[in-house]
Amino acid sequence: MDAYAVRRTSSGKRGQARTRLARAAVVQAARVLFLDRGYAATTIEAISELSDVPAATVYRLFSSKLGILKALLDVSVVGDDEGVPLADQPHVRALLGDPDPRKQLSGFAGITGGIMSRTEPVYRILVSAAGSDPDAAALLAEQTRHRQQGQGRIARILARAGALRPKLSEREAADIIHALMSPEVYRLLVSDRGWPPERYEQWLAGILIDQLLPPLAAGGGLGPLGNTPTRN
Repeated sequence: MDAYAVRRTSSGKRGQARTRLARAAVVQAARVLFLDRGYAATTIEAISELSDVPAATVYRLFSSKLGILKALLDVSVVGDDEGVPLADQPHVRALLGDPDPRKQLSGFAGITGGIMSRTEPVYRILVSAAGSDPDAAALLAEQTRHRQQGQGRIARILARAGALRPKLSEREAADIIHALMSPEVYRLLVSDRGWPPERYEQWLAGILIDQLLPPLAAGGGLGPLGNTPTRN
């Protein structure tokens, strides 16, 4: 590689780093302002000023205020700005492949607790904005669809493994997961009723296992209608 190519590669990497820092600054500033002022009262100019990123750059990176809110939601869901979708995260893939349904559900309860703790304030912003902004309403519907798809995948894996309790269909299991893992339940128990997040995660794991899986047999495995053993 000649000296020009090296300089061009180095310059490109510095540009990517600056772009990533600018995106992160805008997202963080938007989070502060959305929570303090609300979505409708927050302007691109205010976000630009707080983040110290020129307004033209903000528009170039996100296109609109709704684009910033979507980016804030995405970062809150996965917990970083690496851009790796939640379903492709190593710990999620490991849980999807775990043969023990109880460990799967306990693990997903823990993941859900972490996601909810990061996204619950942002989700409230989106719900509020959706009441008067059609584009925000469309984003809310999109977020709900994505959540249903991910939770439906859990139900499908349990159904294909023969791990669901007798007479419980995959569709019914998906409905139960969708309801119990909802932001509304988290807000009710943690934000409104003051449950510690750890208690919520323990409760969620227990209620998912109780509602979706056959009861444990006396010897520690599943009952005669369950075909997946439990490992201690």
